[in-house]
Amino acid sequence: AVGALHIVGLKEDGTVVAVGGWFNIPMTDVSSWTNIKGIAASGLHTVGLKADGTVIAVGNNYYGQLNVSSWTNITAIATSEYHTVGLKADGTVVAVGDNRFGQLNVSSWTNIKGIAANGFQTVGLREDGTVVGIGAFWPNKLNVSSWTNIKSIAAGAYYTIGLKEDGTVVAVGYDWFGPMPAFLLNISSWTNIKAVAAGHQHAIGLKEY
Repeated sequence: AVGALHIVGLKEDGTVVAVGGWFNIPMTDVSSWTNIKGIAASGLHTVGLKADGTVIAVGNNYYGQLNVSSWTNITAIATSEYHTVGLKADGTVVAVGDNRFGQLNVSSWTNIKGIAANGFQTVGLREDGTVVGIGAFWPNKLNVSSWTNIKSIAAGAYYTIGLKEDGTVVAVGYDWFGPMPAFLLNISSWTNIKAVAAGHQHAIGLKEY
């Protein structure tokens, strides 16, 4: 997992390693973590999902994005520079941190099987292959209500991408220069994709071959 100034690795034995850092912010203080099955990093903090469904976090807590100690029955985690999101086993979602654009208002979501977060947005993938999103800083990046047959999602700083069951990719977004960044227009021709990832202003697809 990659944050703004650090990189985190999850080992086979459930321990975690990290390099990088910025001044005295303890975002790499993960050497004592054990029984970890998932990690997330963004901005100046690191989040770990434990095998028992609880969550731990270290680093910058200016917006309360580390306040996850009460979470239970979590199956997946996602984080942005400003907030942390957890997917619960019952398909509901919890979130902590900055809520200036409503990106924490996910308590009504149900039947969620995947989550993504970046910038000031939270995105959820429903069991039926549709997508929901909340919180926005740039127009258009959350216009996902018409998407169908989605099997995974990723969120960048100014955009959201969805991987469809047929191996094609859809995207919505906005950047400084217009309603759809050029690199997002280019992914409409992608085929045979089996996984996607989103960076600050770039997208990556893993092909079947």
